[in-house]
Amino acid sequence: MSRIGKQPIVLPDGVTITVEGTKVKVDGPKGTLEREMPPMVTVALDERTVNVGRVDDSRQARAMHGLSRTLVNNMVVGVSEGYRKQLEIVGVGYRAQLRSPAEVELALGFSHPVIVKAPEGIGFEAPTPTRLVVQGVDKELVGQVAANIRKIRKPEPYKGKGVRYEGEKVVRKVGKAGK
Repeated sequence: MSRIGKQPIVLPDGVTITVEGTKVKVDGPKGTLEREMPPMVTVALDERTVNVGRVDDSRQARAMHGLSRTLVNNMVVGVSEGYRKQLEIVGVGYRAQLRSPAEVELALGFSHPVIVKAPEGIGFEAPTPTRLVVQGVDKELVGQVAANIRKIRKPEPYKGKGVRYEGEKVVRKVGKAGK
């Protein structure tokens, strides 16, 4: 039995979940999320808990059991608390400027500013010009948007300039030795 898959998911106050066949829909104070579950996984509702089970003990069903439970749990946490990814911008003249909650302008050393538009359900925050916060209810989407922003200018190994996740360690290389 999957150690993660057999744990029940406790629903916080204000969160409701509906299951229609293989489709799971979670409503909460921050938003709504929907996901199609694999056919070899069952989702059962109790009073304030959700249990994820599997139809049989095939290899595929065992593989999907823990994954499906984690995906449903991420949906519950997302609609109740939300997710945030914080990015640091390092470099002289590198900065982020908010145009709107769904659009940010980045100056990253290119000849032009880079404008990033957020997809539906994602918001940006720029507490300082060198910090950018990506937030939303879908954990997968928040992580993907943050990774796309980081990909625009990855931290380079010599001076460490670029966009990195908060707390990320950049392995530095030694430059050319002078005479």
